[in-house]
This record gives sequence, C-alpha cells and structure tokens, in this order.
Amino acid sequence: MTKKTGLFDVDFTFPPTSELAATIKGEHMTTAQYKPFTEALKTVINQMQASGYRPRTIKDYETVLMNFSKSADVKYLEDISVDTIYWWLNNMKVVNQTKLTRLKVLKSFLGKCLNNGWVSVNYWQSINVKVDKKVKKGAKPNDIAILVSLIDKNTFIGLRDVAAILTMYKTGIRINTLGQLREQHIDWENKTLILEGSILKNHQLLKLPIDEQLMSLYKVLIQCNDKIRNHYGERNSNLFISTKGTTLITKSTNNAISKQLTKYTKRFGLENINAHAIRRAYAKNLYEKGASIALISKALGHSDLAVTTQYLDLDVEEVASDLREYL
Repeated sequence: MTKKTGLFDVDFTFPPTSELAATIKGEHMTTAQYKPFTEALKTVINQMQASGYRPRTIKDYETVLMNFSKSADVKYLEDISVDTIYWWLNNMKVVNQTKLTRLKVLKSFLGKCLNNGWVSVNYWQSINVKVDKKVKKGAKPNDIAILVSLIDKNTFIGLRDVAAILTMYKTGIRINTLGQLREQHIDWENKTLILEGSILKNHQLLKLPIDEQLMSLYKVLIQCNDKIRNHYGERNSNLFISTKGTTLITKSTNNAISKQLTKYTKRFGLENINAHAIRRAYAKNLYEKGASIALISKALGHSDLAVTTQYLDLDVEEVASDLREYL
C-alpha cells in the first residue's frame, strides 16, 4: 500500500461561471439526454425530404406534430409518454377516424425517433383508436353516365370536366395524379397512359390503356388548352388546366375538378359522385368483368391486396354467391 504524500492534492476552489452553470430546479437541463421536440421534428422532416416523400405528405406530417406539441405542451421527446398521448387523443374534438389518422402520424414520427436513437423504448406500440370500418360505396356507372350527359361539353370547363371524369372512371387514377397528367404521358400510338413514379402515390411506373373515346377527347382538349395558354402567356404541358391556363395542382386540399364534381352533384341531384367514388367504380367494374384482385390492385397502384378488397364493395350475399361456385 502506497503512502499518501499529497503529491496529487490540489488546493483550489473552482469559481462558478454563468456559461457552465446548470439549473437543477425549474426547466430541463439542456444536456445530451434531452432532445428538443422541434429539433427532432426538423431533422425527421429533412430525412423525409431526402427520402422522396411528397411535399403534401410532409406538410400534413408537420401540421399534426406541431399541433401535438402545442396542445400537449411537449418541449422535449422525454416529455412524451403513454399518458401524454392518451390525453392528446381524449381532448380532440374530432371523430375517431381522424384521431386514428393523427395517431398514425405521431407513431410514425416516434418510430423514426427510435431509429435515430433518440428514444430507446417503443412505448407507443400498443396505443390504438377503435374505428368502425365502413365500406365506402363506389359511384354507380349509371350516375356517371347521367352526369356526363348533363354537362355542357361545348364549353371549355365542360369538356375538361367530362374528360377528367371519364379518365378517372376508365383508368382509376387518383385525383392528384390526374392534376399532374401531361401531354407527354399519352402514348398515342399504343393508346396508353405511361405514368412515371413521380406522379404516383407508390412511386412505381404504371401503364394504363385508354380507348378511342378518351383519345378523341384528349385531342380536342389539347387544342383548347393551347389557345388558353397562348392567350394568358402560360407555359406548361398539363392535360388538365384552369381557365387561366395554369395547373390544377394547388396548395388547396381539393383541386378544381373536385370542386366541380361537388357542384355537379348538387346541381343535378346525384349522390356519391366524387373522385374517390369514381375510382372505386373503376375497380368494381374491372371485378365484374372478371379481372383478378391482384390485377385490379396493380392497376390501382395499391401495395396491399387488403386495401383493394375494400374498394370492391362486396356485400355478404355477393361473397356467398361467388364462393358457392367453388364448392
């Protein structure tokens, strides 16, 4: 055992400095163990942008999470707990489906925080919101036919809207993709729409056949588009444009076609005529013509067959009748 000689003793009083002082009482100590919520959100959003997430998705993501931070008074990731999340859900004055949608955003964000190493336990995994699943009906083909017949096709808006409605009904594309269609997406020789992944939700190339009726509508529509763009000095190649020659894709939730469909349903007394209902009608039409669910799923750009089956609007009796054929 060595003797204590005092060789390594130091007679010194360390003077406190404001730069290095840490407040024990009151707010959190800003050290490595605490991750500011806004800083984490900013990093995650940067990662999403780099990964190719759509601007609309990122905007919705940020809106939900900033609302959560403000309403639940969350300043650090460590402030979030199971109780915090349930408090947030209980204080929402919205239907359960909206609660579930917002919860999915929060859980997705926390999952990314886990991947980044900012949290160590997946405590949110078991949190859920029960929602009664209601099968949304597709538009009736007869109602679509009535709508097309009633719209005045001798006006630019009427022609454009009919072309948009029939494009959705005959190809099943989403309203957002419709607004991004360009003339170069049309393969005139092979009567096909060639859609690159950048305008599709699943980011995968898709080719969809079109018929002579759509081809004829597109040719007339493009001629009208050229006149309008030239008049207003607009330069774009969008297939569906506004009366000012500009693109239909805006920051608004609904583009011009969606708003027009709402007006038509009220004016003509038709029910269930909207972009999503028309897309479902396309799926049901394919199914009734004998297309497999796998083929329909591919045409719709779905990544899950379960989602496709919901689009088909099959009632109990119809399922029983179809199954009987396999006995």
